[in-house]
Amino acid sequence: MSVIDVRRPHTLDKEHAREAAENLAKDLSEQFDVNYQWDGDLLRFKRSGVKGQLEISHADLHIHLELGMMLRPFKSRIEQEINSQLDQMLKA
Repeated sequence: MSVIDVRRPHTLDKEHAREAAENLAKDLSEQFDVNYQWDGDLLRFKRSGVKGQLEISHADLHIHLELGMMLRPFKSRIEQEINSQLDQMLKA
């Protein structure tokens, strides 16, 4: 199992942090065919070969994904896309 773990501080209010997380989830869903669902302030990702979550706190966004063997070759691309999206969303 290959893991992507990204923690990014933010100064957004809860509504805007959730909006940023939703935008990230939509983008990942479109690019990598990942399903997602909200569970309170926790956004769960799932598809064959990957599962994970994005947790929103008052101070940061924490993304944790576990990639199966078939998606390992895409780890750097997925991680790069997550970081790129977060850079755009969290710049003030």
